[in-house]
Amino acid sequence: MVETRLAEEGNSLRRRRECSSCKKRFTTYERVDRLPLVVIKRNNTREIYDRNKLKTGIVKSCEKTTITNAQIEQTLDEVELELKKLESTEIESAKIGQITAERLKKINKVAFIRFASVFKRFVDLEEFELEIKKLSTKI
Repeated sequence: MVETRLAEEGNSLRRRRECSSCKKRFTTYERVDRLPLVVIKRNNTREIYDRNKLKTGIVKSCEKTTITNAQIEQTLDEVELELKKLESTEIESAKIGQITAERLKKINKVAFIRFASVFKRFVDLEEFELEIKKLSTKI
């Protein structure tokens, strides 16, 4: 038995399936592959965008916070949707980091600071303090 419906604002299909041998139900998600996004790294090398690589960075930033896996997946979906809206299929890694950081800032300040410390390459305590002061003035 298969039940299909649109998911993620129509960008993917969600299918509920049933295993024919054990009868357990499970969910699969199917996405349409478009032209691959190419990430321009800081050293000007290029590589194909990898959702799992970005997810790993977000998951590390969200460790020991109240952010759920569903929120992480939603954040990834929102970032990818914004990337696909850009005119180019070649995107600087800094732009991806900026978009991701802005999404994290909305859901958890600690995760944002952790992500920003890597993305912005904080090298000393003063840079952390400056970013925290920026957050504090906006609250």
